[in-house]
Order: sequence, then C-alpha cells, then structure tokens
Amino acid sequence: MSDAATASTALRVVVADDQMLVRSGFRLILDEAGITVAAEAVNGTEAVAAVLRHRPDVVLMDIRMPGMDGLEATRRILASKPGCACRIIILTTFDLDEYVYEALTAGASGFLLKDSSPEQLVAAVRTVRAGDALLAPSITRRLIERFAPYQPGQFISHAGLSDLTPRELQVLRLLARGLSNAELAAELTVSTATVKTHVAAVLAKLQLRDRVQAIVLAYQTGLAGAPPSSPAQGGL
Repeated sequence: MSDAATASTALRVVVADDQMLVRSGFRLILDEAGITVAAEAVNGTEAVAAVLRHRPDVVLMDIRMPGMDGLEATRRILASKPGCACRIIILTTFDLDEYVYEALTAGASGFLLKDSSPEQLVAAVRTVRAGDALLAPSITRRLIERFAPYQPGQFISHAGLSDLTPRELQVLRLLARGLSNAELAAELTVSTATVKTHVAAVLAKLQLRDRVQAIVLAYQTGLAGAPPSSPAQGGL
C-alpha cells in the first residue's frame, strides 16, 4: 500500500450537520475515498462529545445547527483540555457568512461550501489534516475586509509580535496580502523552502494553527493596515 493510501486510511473525521442527507452524502463520499467517518452529530453539543470521545483528525462542522451552533462547538472543542489536535472545517451555504469569520478567529482552519464537489470535499479534508489552511487567500481577504475592525482603536494587541524578527514581520504582512509561498519567495528573493521556514516560525511564535489565523491576526492587530475596501482607505 502506498504512503498516500495509508494516510487516507488512517484519516478519521467527525461530521456535524443537522441534515441527515448532508451527513449521509458526506459519509458516502469520504468512505469512497478511504477516509473513515468516526462519528456523526446533529448539533454542536453532540459534535463536542463526539470529538472528545473519538479524537478525529478533522471535523466537518455545520455552522448553523439547533441548540449549540457550530461556532460555539468550535470554541469548545479547541479550548478542550487536554487540547484537541483536530482541524475544523466550517460548512456553510454562504461564502461571506459573518459567522465564518468568527469561526476563523476561534481557530477553525477554513470553510467549505456545502455545494462543493466530492473531489473538493476530499481534498479539503486532506489539506487541513496536513496542517494547511483551507481558505483561498482571496476569500480570506474578502471575509476580513468585511468583518475585521477598521479603526485603529479597535485593533487588538498580541505580545508574540515582539518576538518576530524583522524578516518574519515582513512575511506576516505579505501573508496578509494573500501571497502564496511561490509569490512570497519571489517577493523576498529567497527559495520556497526558506519561505516555509519563515512561515513556520511565525506560526510557532504567535501560537497560531495555520496561515488563515496569521492573516486574521495581521488585520486584527493593525499590522497589515486597514483592509483596502474599508472606510479608512476611502473604499466603497
């Protein structure tokens, strides 16, 4: 068996959605790809319990569920002690849902539209399991431009920023622009391997889960400046 096949077989997922057809459809797709669905949940309360019991690699979390919603469930899962190492993908029908931004700030690794193709679903699970962020940079920026604070007085502070080297601060600012590793390498005139080292150092020093969280933090702290469509920039 190949390494890829072994990784897929070992990958375990919890699916949380209040619609049975959605859960069944996801289970069928994941099973076909050799990915194990360890448990299903119909609301946030069940999702938290399932994650704590099964310790999956990835959680597919519907954001709108009765009782405890996916946002609160995400917060509780990622705050659980001992800490949960799982990655959470938020499921939504809207690509500019304000709750998605809140979920990202709570620690989710990205979001997936419910009308995504089976191939996109499988790729998303494998992507976040590998430690990468799921959101395309352009979508991340759209979310931040709409929901991040625009006024300097609203910016938060983060002690970890003082631990970054000048180069790492530069990398973080460029990440906030949505640059890929290849684009970062071209901008900094270094190899992609060096870029990966810098990004890893930024995430470690700031105690962030992935690039999405780094982008969010860059805007929340004002390091990236106001989003281009914000009133501070004279946008619409």
